[in-house]
Amino acid sequence: MNLPNLLTLLRIFFVPLLVAALLADGTIIVRMEGVVGISREIFALAIFLAAAATDLLDGYLARRWGQVTTVGTLLDPIADKLLISAALVSLVDIHRVPAWMVILIIGREFAVSGLRSIAAASGYTIRASELGKTKMAAQVVAIALTIAGIRWASLNQAGWIAMWTVMLFGIVSAADYFRKFWRRVDDQVKLRRRRELLRMERRKKREAAVRGMAVASSNFGDEV
Repeated sequence: MNLPNLLTLLRIFFVPLLVAALLADGTIIVRMEGVVGISREIFALAIFLAAAATDLLDGYLARRWGQVTTVGTLLDPIADKLLISAALVSLVDIHRVPAWMVILIIGREFAVSGLRSIAAASGYTIRASELGKTKMAAQVVAIALTIAGIRWASLNQAGWIAMWTVMLFGIVSAADYFRKFWRRVDDQVKLRRRRELLRMERRKKREAAVRGMAVASSNFGDEV
């Protein structure tokens, strides 16, 4: 297990801590040299920003050290979706973000993931677009501002604007994925089915030819 993969696993570990911090009441007690009371929103914000930092760091280190692995490639987007989804659902629960907006944002993730699965089954890899990468950065900023807005009301408007931006980025980037790749994937699926049908037709012709040769041989034997 290399360091980039450990950072990805750490991001997954942060998810339940983030949910617990956002849904906690009052202050959270941290015991270090003394007893320190930290408000839940500040603690949640610190956890979220730390988790988001691991997202930047694990990819950078994996590429820099040549440690890109299949496990890391699979876990990284899962960890991202878990972190963002958990944060958004928790914010809905404490009435900081409307549920319909979160449904659209998370629904976009499922739609793009489904498209990726179809593409992978067809032997085609869909890479993250620039809009998709910008979307992830916008999500981190929007959620951070919304969590901070619990403590500092002056950030509420900025958080609301950022959340609208996230939703629009999500819809536009999803449309970009489908526009670029759906026709290509659909063509590959049709081509694969056409090849299968041709193979079946050739097999039937061979079987018919074999049966014909068997009948001809039988008739020849009868004549002799």
